Amino acid sequence: GESIDRPMVIALDGDLGSGKTTLVKGIASGLEVPPDCPVTSPTYTLVNEYEGRLRLFHVDLYRLGGSGDIHDLGMDDILAGDGIVAIEWAERLDKDDLAPDMVINIETTSDFERVFTIFFYGPEPANLIEGMRNFSLQ
Repeated sequence: GESIDRPMVIALDGDLGSGKTTLVKGIASGLEVPPDCPVTSPTYTLVNEYEGRLRLFHVDLYRLGGSGDIHDLGMDDILAGDGIVAIEWAERLDKDDLAPDMVINIETTSDFERVFTIFFYGPEPANLIEGMRNFSLQ
């Protein structure tokens, strides 16, 4: 989140419990979402919005039935906006509806370990790659 300096769409892929929402919490922290604003899974609300250095939209498509439901959410406006959009279960969107700047696949290898595979599709990902290289877990 600290390295993100412009609007982007991040598609999150991983099994239930793999840590997608936990990753969004980290992104929110890096975007300076106030710590007293809890970042929670939008499984039932479908979209949570957070104010920070850049606006963060956290979208969860797990419970949606089809593309009609997705359009009812106002996804077109969210995706065309000026914020960061992190989408859990993004594979439920039609390929024509989503052009992510980044796809993060989270693979659970044990109860306490995850493998992240990151694909960049957006312009100029160099600052994000460099920011990730410099990141270390505390």
